[in-house]
Amino acid sequence: MAPPRIVRRPQVGAPLDGPAAWPDAIPPLLRRIYAARGAHSPALARPRLADLLPPDALHGLDAATTLLAAAIAGDRHIVVVGDFDCDGATACATGVRGLRLLGARRVSHAVPNRMVHGYGLSPALVDELAALQPDLLLTVDHGIACHAGIEAARARGWQVVVTDHHLPGPRLPAANAIVNPNLPGDAFPSKALAGVGVVFYLLLALRRRLYSCDRPPIRSGAGSDREDQAAAIHGRTSQEGQPDLASLLDLVAVGTVADLVPLDANNRALVAAGLRRLRAGRGCAGLRALVEACGRDAARLTAADIGFAIAPRLNAAGRLEDMALGIECLLTDDPQRARELAGLLEGINAERRAVQQHMTDDAEAALARATLAEAGAPLAPCLFDPEWHPGVIGLVASKMKERLHRPVLAFAPAEPGSGVLRGSARSIPGFHIRDALAAVDTAHPGLIERFGGHAMAAGLTLAKDRLAAFEQAWQAHAAAVLDDGMLQAELLSDGELLPREFDRFHAEALRDGGPWGQGFPEPLFDGLFEVLDWRVVGERHLKLTLRHPDRREPLAAIQFGGWRGRAPDPQARLAYRLAPDDYRGGQAIQLLVEHFAPA
Repeated sequence: MAPPRIVRRPQVGAPLDGPAAWPDAIPPLLRRIYAARGAHSPALARPRLADLLPPDALHGLDAATTLLAAAIAGDRHIVVVGDFDCDGATACATGVRGLRLLGARRVSHAVPNRMVHGYGLSPALVDELAALQPDLLLTVDHGIACHAGIEAARARGWQVVVTDHHLPGPRLPAANAIVNPNLPGDAFPSKALAGVGVVFYLLLALRRRLYSCDRPPIRSGAGSDREDQAAAIHGRTSQEGQPDLASLLDLVAVGTVADLVPLDANNRALVAAGLRRLRAGRGCAGLRALVEACGRDAARLTAADIGFAIAPRLNAAGRLEDMALGIECLLTDDPQRARELAGLLEGINAERRAVQQHMTDDAEAALARATLAEAGAPLAPCLFDPEWHPGVIGLVASKMKERLHRPVLAFAPAEPGSGVLRGSARSIPGFHIRDALAAVDTAHPGLIERFGGHAMAAGLTLAKDRLAAFEQAWQAHAAAVLDDGMLQAELLSDGELLPREFDRFHAEALRDGGPWGQGFPEPLFDGLFEVLDWRVVGERHLKLTLRHPDRREPLAAIQFGGWRGRAPDPQARLAYRLAPDDYRGGQAIQLLVEHFAPA
C-alpha cells in the first residue's frame, strides 16, 4: 500500500469576523478550523441545546408515544431490549432511566448474548423473554432488520416499538410502531442520530404527551424563544414537576461518540451537553466509575476519551462476556457497586486486548500470504479463521482497514464449531459497505442470510459452506466499484501552525473546541521539522525532540506505534496534533505525530 498523502483541507468560505461574531475566547486559529468544517459562526461551531432540532418531524413518534403512554397509564410491563455494543448499552440505560423518570413503574431490560442469541431481537431471545411476561417491548439501536423476532413477539400478544437508526431493508418489520430517522420519506433533518439519540428523542416526545400536551418540548425559533427551548429540555416549562431528561445526556454523549456517527450540529449539541455533565461530576455513577477506572481526568474529559477509553471498556463486555454487565454498570446508582462493575469491565477489556492482538497477528499473516499469492494485497480482503472470536472481528476488520486502506471483512464462527459465520465489515470513504452488501445480496439471492449497517461499518451472517462463493461475488463487486483514487489514503490537514501558535493557550483551545469526531474531525496540522533527538519508549513508541524552522525553542513530540526498527530521518514532514502535555504540567505542550515522512 502506498503511504498516505497529506492533503490540505479546503476552506469552505471564511469565518465571520469581528467581536460581534466571535467572542475573544475563540482564537483566530480555531475560527479558521471551524470554517474549514463549514461552521462560520459560533452558533454553528458550538451549537447549544437550545438549537436542537424539534422532534416533530421524526416519523412514528405519535404512534410510539401513544403506546408507551398507555402502557405507563395501565401499569403494564415494559421491557427495553438493548444491543451488545456501547450505543446499544447506553440506549438501553437511557430508555430504562427515562421511562422511570416519566412515571413507568414496571420497567425491565434485556440484552442478547452474542454467542447465544445472535444479533438483535431474535426468536431465541423472544423465547427467553417470555419468562418476564412483558406487555410491550421497546427495542433500542436495533429492530429494523429483526423481522422474525418481532413476528415471534407479536404472536405472543406483545406490542413492539422499534427505535433504531440503521438503514432499513426493502421490507419493514411488523412492529406496532417504528421510530428511525432513516426510514424512507422521514422528514427529520438529521439522519445521523445514534441509537441512543433516537430513544432520547422518543423520551422527549413522550414527556410532551404526558406532561405538556399544549407545547413541544423544544421549539424552533430564535431570540426570546431560546430560553424556552433550553428550559424545555431540562423540564423547566410553565408546568411544574416535569422530569429532567437532561440527566440522561451523559449516556447520550457516550453512545453517540462510541458509534462513530457523524457529529453534525445536532449531535454536537447533544455530545457537548453530555460532556459538560461528565466534567462537572454529574454523570451517572457507572460512567463516573469508568472515567476513574481508565485514569482520565473528568474535568478535562473529551470526546476522544470517550472513544478510546470509556467506550472500549463498555464494548468489551458485549464482545467477550455479556453486555448485561455493562448495562448494570450504567443503571446502578450505588457508587461502590459502580466501581466494582467498572473494575470487572476493566479486566474484560484487558482480555479483549490480548485476544484482539492475537487475532490481528493472524490476520496480518494471512494477508501476507495472500499478497504473495496474488502479487499484491487483495482488493477487498475477506479474512476467516475458525479459531477467531466473533465479538472481536469488527476490531480486526477495522485494524486491517486502517493499515491497508481497503474495505475489509472478517469472519468467525458464530460459536465454536458452528456452521454459521458472523461477519464484520469496515470500509473506506467512497465505498458504502452496507450498499455493497445489498448489491451482492441482490445479485446472488440467498447467499447472505442477513446483513445491516451503515456506510462505513456493517455486519452479516453467512453459512460457512457459502464463504467461498460469497468471497468471489464480493471481490467481483469491489473490482467493479473501487478505483485507484479510493485506494489512495489521504490525511486531511488544516495546514501549518504559526510559530506563535505552538503554546498552551492554543493547545487547550483546540482540545476544548470540540466535540471533535466523525464528520467534524479533530484538527490535524502538517509541516517540516528537524529531528534533534529521538528514543524508543514502551518498545513501540517514538519519543522525539523537534525544531520548527521558524521557532527557536525545541518541541516535544511522540508517535505512538512509530518505532520502525531504524533511526528516523533527520528532516521530516509530519502530520500532527497539538495537545497540552498534562504529564509535564505547567505550560508544557507536545505534538502527537500521526504520520512521519522523509522531507
